[in-house]
Order: sequence, then C-alpha cells, then structure tokens
Amino acid sequence: MKRRQLMGYAGAGLFASLFTNFTANAQSANSLSIQWLGHTCFLFTGGGTKILTNPFRPIGCTAKYRAPNVVSDLVAISSQLLDEGYVDKLPGSPKLIFERGIYKFKGMQFQGIGIDHDRQGGRRFGTNTAWLWKQAGIKILHLGGAAAPISIEQKILMGRPDVVCIPVGGGPKAYDGKEAKAAIDILNPKIIIPTHYRTQAADAQQCDIAALDEFLNLMSGVPVKRSNGDSITIQPQGLPKDKIIRILSYKF
Repeated sequence: MKRRQLMGYAGAGLFASLFTNFTANAQSANSLSIQWLGHTCFLFTGGGTKILTNPFRPIGCTAKYRAPNVVSDLVAISSQLLDEGYVDKLPGSPKLIFERGIYKFKGMQFQGIGIDHDRQGGRRFGTNTAWLWKQAGIKILHLGGAAAPISIEQKILMGRPDVVCIPVGGGPKAYDGKEAKAAIDILNPKIIIPTHYRTQAADAQQCDIAALDEFLNLMSGVPVKRSNGDSITIQPQGLPKDKIIRILSYKF
C-alpha cells in the first residue's frame, strides 16, 4: 500500500514537472522580447524568430553605442543612412528588407509604409520606411525616422498598433516631441517606446537631437515605466488597455 502511494506521489510529481515545462514553453512561444541596442535599433525575439531593426554605425548621435552586430533572421531598415541602415558588418546572412511593400517571412507579413524622412517632402533625406508586422501575437509598428505627419491613408494601413517605436528627439530627419505626440494621438498605441533621442552616447559636437525630457513633459498624462535593463518581455494577454510609455536602459 505504501509502495503504491509513493509511486502515485512520484507520478504526480512527474506530471506536475511536465505540465510546468509545457506551460513555460507555451508562454515563451507566445511572448515577445524587445531589446534596445541604441538609437532606433531593436532586436525583437518571439515565435522562434529574431527581427533586427535599424542597425547603425557608431558615429555622431550613436558614437558611444556598441555596434549592434547581433545574430538575427531578418533585418528591417528605415533608410540606408548610417544611423539606421548600416548593414555591412552584420553576422550571418539575414534577410534584408528596406523598401516599402509587403514581404512574407517565416509565416509573418511585414509591411513597409513610406513616410517622408524630412519636413521638405522628402527632398533632403528621401523616404523613410516604417515597418508594421505581427510577432508572437503582438502588432508592432516601428516608425524609423518618420518626420512627416501621418496621413489618413497611412493611418488606415497602420491601424492601432500594440507597440509603437517612435522617434522623439527631433533634428532635421525625425519627429520632435510635439510631432511624436501628434502621431501617437492618431495611432493610439498601447505601448509607446521612444527612440531617436540624445543620450550619453552622443558626440556632443556632432549630434543635433534633443534628450527625452521634452517628449515626456508633453506626454505628462501618460504613465511612464522605466526598465532597469535594456529589454522587456510582453505577452498579448498582458498588454495594457490604455497607453503606457516604456523606457529601456542602455547598458554602457
């Protein structure tokens, strides 16, 4: 009798262990990790796929960031400028997308949406490509170096993203705080990750963008959550109902 009970307990323990591992794997498959690599560069990991956005060459506003030479499956860039489209030294052979249009990759759809990269109709810096895709059940919009207001047609394509990575530091080729706020009012995202702002990585003589404070002051009614690290992990069921600003920390 005692032997049967012990076997029962052991079986229950094994079942519990298997159930725990299964649950953990299911959660991992249905979660998205977002790692900030500096400026507008992020590594999105989820659903068995790694997506790298806007790798840069360390110069100017990105001078003291480490070059984001990380392994990925696909690289999406907003332009071929050095601060958001430097792909020469990336490891491996990731697929590269950089033009507007629709692309299929590993069961996911990526949509490149063109937005002017300056306030002169694109005459100075050309067209910026914003990237929209869904990964691990989460709808992501990376606006790259958008500088023009979002049109009705663009809003229809973008819908309401779960996560938006949006430039806020201004300069000649990206939104400043006021322009970023206007875009957020149109998109109504759930999680806002500010990008393209001045940090201690900047070469003071060669960086013309503002720090994060101006944007945060303009967004004073939206909760802000700062991360102690450079990464966050989110799941579809954990998305907020209303807007929240998430600020990631770069590990210098």
